[in-house]
Amino acid sequence: MLAQSNFLGGTQDVPRDRVSRGEIFVMDEDVAMRETLSIALQEEGYDVVCFADGAALLALARERTPVCMFIEVRNPDQAGLDILKKLRAEDYPAPVFIISGHGDIPMAVAAIRHGALDFIEKPFRSTDVVARLKAAMGELSRWQQAEIRSKSPVLQFPGCEPLTRREQQVLERLAAGVSNKEAARQLGLSARTVEGHRANIMRKVGVKNAAQLFRRILGER
Repeated sequence: MLAQSNFLGGTQDVPRDRVSRGEIFVMDEDVAMRETLSIALQEEGYDVVCFADGAALLALARERTPVCMFIEVRNPDQAGLDILKKLRAEDYPAPVFIISGHGDIPMAVAAIRHGALDFIEKPFRSTDVVARLKAAMGELSRWQQAEIRSKSPVLQFPGCEPLTRREQQVLERLAAGVSNKEAARQLGLSARTVEGHRANIMRKVGVKNAAQLFRRILGER
């Protein structure tokens, strides 16, 4: 059975029982390009929301955070770079891929300088974009995990049932102030799974709510 996945600028049928790997925003004035990239990303398990302009993308970005974004830049106005600058000025956490059919070295340098994770030139093959997405997100995930490990000591609770490796990973992120949703994205889990791990952690530590858990964490430090 199929369910409609909502787009700003089109729709695509996706299996109702598919487990989503998260949401990706795609902004491109070209309808055909939006649809081509959307299909490729959905085949990888992502939900995709498409936009024909930056204003619509920024409006939805104020409400929720996708796994990443693909933003088109067109010469000569380079409006996509302005969107990237606005997102980075607000410390928006989602990584951004800039795509352009008029790419050159100065534009690529400008995109990376303003915080783009990668710069992709048109025309491109969907398989190549997916491969670069996997590589870039994998590298970002490794960097984030290393950053968390460097800032967060191993959290132990003497006298309590030991935490599993996954529970330790979840707890490290919660201790660093990461939301359940963001922790799920970093670990490649669903938010519900993270909530389940958090419930197990609280049971093992012997606390009844998140406030007690964080007080216990601070006490152990």
